[in-house]
Amino acid sequence: MIRHRRAQAGRPMVVVVTGASAGVGRATARMLGERGARVGLLARGEAGLDAAADEIRSAGGEALAIPTDVADPTAVEEAATRIEQHFGPIDAWINVAFTSVFAPFHEIEPQEYRRVTDVCYLGFVHGTMAALERMRPRGQGVIVQVGSALGERAIPLQSAYCGAKHAINGFTESLRTELLHERSNVHVTVVQMPALNTPQFSWVLSRLPHHPQPVPPIYQPEVAARAVLYALDHPRRKQYWVGASTVATILGQRVAPALLDRYLARSGYKSQQTDQPVGSGRPANLWRPVDGAAGGDHGAHGIFDDQAHGHSAQMWLSRHRRLLTGTAGAAGAVAAAAVAGSARLPQH
Repeated sequence: MIRHRRAQAGRPMVVVVTGASAGVGRATARMLGERGARVGLLARGEAGLDAAADEIRSAGGEALAIPTDVADPTAVEEAATRIEQHFGPIDAWINVAFTSVFAPFHEIEPQEYRRVTDVCYLGFVHGTMAALERMRPRGQGVIVQVGSALGERAIPLQSAYCGAKHAINGFTESLRTELLHERSNVHVTVVQMPALNTPQFSWVLSRLPHHPQPVPPIYQPEVAARAVLYALDHPRRKQYWVGASTVATILGQRVAPALLDRYLARSGYKSQQTDQPVGSGRPANLWRPVDGAAGGDHGAHGIFDDQAHGHSAQMWLSRHRRLLTGTAGAAGAVAAAAVAGSARLPQH
């Protein structure tokens, strides 16, 4: 496990988290603080970054908050340099940064589409480049990409976001094969997420008549954060799927994609909106952060706490699959022995 090797080396892990001011990035950063990690926090929202840094320090870790737009590769590179100057070599990089537009494709402007792509796709590319620039010469490190079930199966009203998440899968897969070819000890893995209760649904740019919502079932961001940290500790697996809905979505896409097309055409609009109408003046973080220097901190959670699950039985099963496989194998052997034994018993 990467974490244990770093502890034996006599210093805390140095981890960079993008999109760290809210949602999954915020929850992940806080849990890293509980481990005593040194965390570099990148996001645009200064209020959210400062609050995240305070949480990390309160939990026992160290934090360096650097307001950064991950769409700017120079800014990302400069942030990575500052983090290493402050904390030492970066051991892990976690890409989470997010923005989006909720609207039918024909209602999205070209510059809006580009902006989502620059943050949600190229932001991951820029972070990965900055991490590899430092990790490859040292021959060690971990990169975790926070993906989505929507990167495997797209849905209506989120074409820009779905396209970016599909692109992350493609470039990460290519990179993974290159690292395997080099026999590198730098590892990259993807964690495919379900619908999550993050603040994004209150600040995403939306042209829908009603308030956007994640497609149920909804999970708390801490479920995602625990999965990210598990992937950080066990980065050799290509992908992790979080939540039964993610498993069902990915497997359904592989088995019956055309059927899913028709199903989502019927249900995808309604399932992504609440019954609450919204006006055109709601805040949006596409071009500027809602939690900027003059804004407020929004934390990790969104407004769907009463509907969100705090645990994922599927993720627990995934983490313990070797134990379960061994248990199932032992149970099968016992059952087979019992059957064989009963076959030898006298029949009455």
